[in-house]
Amino acid sequence: MARRQTTTFSMSFLDVISCGFGAVVLFYTIISAQAGLFRIKETSDLTAESRRLEQEVLDGYKHLAELRNALDSTEDRKIRAAGLSREMLEKLRVTEEELSRYEHDTLARRESLERLKADLMQLEEGTRRLRETAPPESVPAPLDREQLVTLRVDGKRVLVLVDASASMLDETLVNIIRLRNMPPERRIQSQKWRQAVNSVEWIAARLPEATQFQVYAFDTAPRPVVEGTAGRWLNAKDAGQIETAIQALRRTAPTGGSSLQNAFAVIRELDPAPDNVILITDGLPTQGEKPPLVRTLVTAEQREDLMQDAVKSLPPSPPPFNVVLLPMEGDPSAPIYFWRLARSTNGGFLSPARDWP
Repeated sequence: MARRQTTTFSMSFLDVISCGFGAVVLFYTIISAQAGLFRIKETSDLTAESRRLEQEVLDGYKHLAELRNALDSTEDRKIRAAGLSREMLEKLRVTEEELSRYEHDTLARRESLERLKADLMQLEEGTRRLRETAPPESVPAPLDREQLVTLRVDGKRVLVLVDASASMLDETLVNIIRLRNMPPERRIQSQKWRQAVNSVEWIAARLPEATQFQVYAFDTAPRPVVEGTAGRWLNAKDAGQIETAIQALRRTAPTGGSSLQNAFAVIRELDPAPDNVILITDGLPTQGEKPPLVRTLVTAEQREDLMQDAVKSLPPSPPPFNVVLLPMEGDPSAPIYFWRLARSTNGGFLSPARDWP
């Protein structure tokens, strides 16, 4: 009987199988771990890159906001510059129109002056001939220059109105335009304005002690030169009040246009009313009671109308007007109107020399 064949399965084979399987599992585990580390590192790199890009975007927004602010600021400056440019062009146009008008008036005045000079030469020639044929005369006594002044400085209440507009800086338009753009400390040193202040000082020195007085400066609006004294009178016998008024007037810098209608309104505001008004000015007004809605060049005819309106605004029985008219180029009608004002109110009219008083 044949022997049954048996298969021997030893532990060594199982060990080999187990070791091989374990090696495969270990290799897979190692490979999986390496792949996980690579993915973690890649994710970390992508996160850092994402944060960097986000920061760049934020920086870009900030820079964009700064650029927009700079653009807005540039636009604002551009708009302001355009406005200033239009304003300067308008001022230049008005100045050119003023120069053109005054040049025309000056030419007419020069022609009139030449005719007057010719008439004066004829009169001088006639005077010379009369002197040659006239008998000798005794030499008269010297005449005090104050005897020639026709101003009245008497009265119980004397109101002094001083024109402090820009035209009081000089006699010529060119110099007025040049001086009116200078600082106040330079404007108060102009020769014409110093003459106006000296005229007020001359008047104040001759006021009777029993007289009350007040000094108002005016351009387009009147104001007392001594602050806090609006509507009330000062005493001429008080030398301190006179000196305060004179010094305050010396510190006043001429500027702007002139409104006689507003200046004459002071007569109604003072209580009791003045019985003598001394007006120191150099020409017809350039504005009425209110400024015009649109700024335009004031013609000679319009200034005459403004003067007539100012006279009409006076009280029914106005006080005497004593006018000191300083010289001004291109305003030939001013002496006529102010002489009429003085005459119609029983006052006096004076057109002084440059060295008066």
